[in-house]
Amino acid sequence: MWVATVPLLPPVPTILTTPRPNPNLFFHSLPKPTPSPYRLRLNMYKAWAVKKQLPHLRIRKPDSEKFRLELEKKGLDFGWLAAFPHVFVASMSNFLFGYHIGVMNGPIVSIARELGFEGNSILEGLVVSIFIVGAFLGSICCGSIVDRLGCRRTFQIDTIPLILGALISAQAHSLDEVLLGRFLVGVGIGVNTVLVPIYISEIAPTKYRGSLGTLCQIGTCLGIISSLCLGIPSETDPHWWRTILYIASVPGFFLALGMKFAVDSPRWLCKVGRFSNAKEVIKNVWGASEVEKAIEDIQAVIKNDGSDLESSWSELLEEPNSRVAWIGGALFALQQFAGINGVLYFSSLTFQDVGITGSALASLLIGVTNFAGALCALNLIDKQGRQKLLIGSYLGMALSMFLVVYAISFPLDGELGYNLSILGTVMYIFTFAIGAGPVTGIIIPELSSSRSRGKIMGFSFSVHWICNFLVGLFFLDLVEKFGVAPVYCTFGGVSLLAAIFSTFFIVETKGLSLEEIEMSLSSDFISRGKK
Repeated sequence: MWVATVPLLPPVPTILTTPRPNPNLFFHSLPKPTPSPYRLRLNMYKAWAVKKQLPHLRIRKPDSEKFRLELEKKGLDFGWLAAFPHVFVASMSNFLFGYHIGVMNGPIVSIARELGFEGNSILEGLVVSIFIVGAFLGSICCGSIVDRLGCRRTFQIDTIPLILGALISAQAHSLDEVLLGRFLVGVGIGVNTVLVPIYISEIAPTKYRGSLGTLCQIGTCLGIISSLCLGIPSETDPHWWRTILYIASVPGFFLALGMKFAVDSPRWLCKVGRFSNAKEVIKNVWGASEVEKAIEDIQAVIKNDGSDLESSWSELLEEPNSRVAWIGGALFALQQFAGINGVLYFSSLTFQDVGITGSALASLLIGVTNFAGALCALNLIDKQGRQKLLIGSYLGMALSMFLVVYAISFPLDGELGYNLSILGTVMYIFTFAIGAGPVTGIIIPELSSSRSRGKIMGFSFSVHWICNFLVGLFFLDLVEKFGVAPVYCTFGGVSLLAAIFSTFFIVETKGLSLEEIEMSLSSDFISRGKK
C-alpha cells in the first residue's frame, strides 16, 4: 500500500507484547517453513549485525482437504476463493482512496473558477491538502476504534464520512463547504488505509495472505484510473466536477452493504470471547480442518498478550512494541522520501516533452503502469517473499532514478535523452508498484502482535501522511532551487538506503500464520519451547 498519487497534484496519497521482550527482534531472519515442531532453536552468528535464525515452522496441509490438494497438484489452486469475496469488499475502500486521489486532478481549475478562488494557488493547494489533515486524524483514531468494534463494524461506520464528504463537496457553493467535504473524506480514507491491511491480514488464509493483500494496491490503481477516465469531460464541461464527486459517494454505499455479509476477523472474535463465531468463520474461510489448530494458536497468543480488549498508546513506548512501531514508521518514511509522489507530479512534464500534452492521458499511462506492477506483485509476493520484493523494488527505483539523472545531466541526443527519461520514469513507477507500494502495508500488520496491531498501524500511517505532506510541500521549491537532477539523485539515494534497511531490519513472513510469527518472535514462547 502503499501509496502512490498521480501527477499534477500535491501529494495525497501498504507487535509483540510479551512479559519478556526479545531485544534483538528485528535482527531475526525467518527461514522458509519446513516440516518441524514448534520447539525453537536459535543459532547465533557474528556479522555486522546479530541475526537469529527462527525455528523451521511447519506449514500444515490438512489431510481432510484431499480434493483441494489434488487440484493444487494439477495446477488448480482455489484455496483463496472462500476469502476473496470478503477481501474484495474491503478493497473497495482502496478503490475509493484511489478515486479521491485522482478526482481533483483536472476539476480543481473548474472548482476554483466557479467558487471564486481561481488563481489563488494557496487556496487551491488547501483544497487538496486538507485531505491529508483528515487522513492523519483518521489514521490515529482507527486503532482504538477497531480494537473495540472490530473491523466489520468499523468499516460500516467509516462509510459515513466518506459518503457525507463526497455529497457535501459535490453540492458545495462555497470554499468552506468544499474544505469540509474534503476533510471528511480524508478522515474516512485515513481510517480505511489502516483498517484494510489489518482486516485482510487477519482473515486471509496464510498461504494467500500476501496475494490477497496486494488487492489493496490494485484497488487504489483502479480507483485512480476510474477517476481519471470519468474526469475527461471536465475539460469541456465546467460543471462536470459536481457529477464525478456525486459518483464518489456510490462506492461507500456498496461498501456499507457489502460489509453486512462479510465476516469479522476470527482473531478479534476470539479476543472478545466469541469463540463459536470465530470457529464458524475459520471453517468457512480457511477450511474445517484448520479450526482446532487455529483456535489453539489464537488462544495461546491472547493468553500471552493479556486479556484486555484494547491496548494503550503508552504500550508503544515499551519493547518490543516501540521497535515494531519504529520499523513501521521508518518503512513509510523511506517510501515517501524515495520520492514516489514527487516523481509522479513531475512525470507529466516529462511526458509533455515527448509530445504527450494531455494531462489526463499522461496520468492514465502512469495509472496503467502502476496497475501492471501491482498485478506482478500479486503473483510474486507469496512465491518470492516480502523481503525480496522490497529489496528488489527499491533497487529498481534507485536504478530508475539514476537513469533519469543521467539522461538529464549528460549531453545526449534530444530524442535519446527524452526516451531515457520516459524509460526511467516508467521503470520507477513499475518497480514501486511491485514492492515498495504493496509490501509496506502488508508486512507491518504481519509483524505486529494481535493486541497492538491497530495502534502500530495507526502510528505507521500517521508517519506516512506527515512525510507525504512534507514531500508535496517542498518538492517544487527544491526542484526550482537545485534542479531536477539533484533532487532525483537524492530520491535514488534514499531508495538505496531503503534497500539496505530492508536487508537488515525486515524479516520474512511468507508462509507463516500471524500466530506462528508472534510465537516465534516472542521470547516468552521461546522459553516455553525449551522446557
